[in-house]
Amino acid sequence: MRLVQLIQVLLLLALGGYLLLVALENPVPVRLPLPLGQGEALLSLGGAVVLFAVLGGAYTALLLLPPLWRSAWRQRRSRRERAQLEHRLTAALQARLGTVPPVTPAPEDA
Repeated sequence: MRLVQLIQVLLLLALGGYLLLVALENPVPVRLPLPLGQGEALLSLGGAVVLFAVLGGAYTALLLLPPLWRSAWRQRRSRRERAQLEHRLTAALQARLGTVPPVTPAPEDA
């Protein structure tokens, strides 16, 4: 899975480098074909660079979301399991001790 993500990031960097090369060599408006062959969009070079930078950022965010989501899910699960284990251990200890009331610390005299 990490190899696929590495390839995706390298592909994104290659596309960004290619866009930068095109932007530096062609200071004219950029024609971008629209999806499904419905004509083309005429953008200024700066607009095209901003558009592709936003698309690249969104693509990178999509690459990072699944591992972050899995990590957060694991942390929530481990917290829940730890709380359940603590509850079971507390119940077992109270059963062994004969349900002793909780000990409250004595107030300190100053």
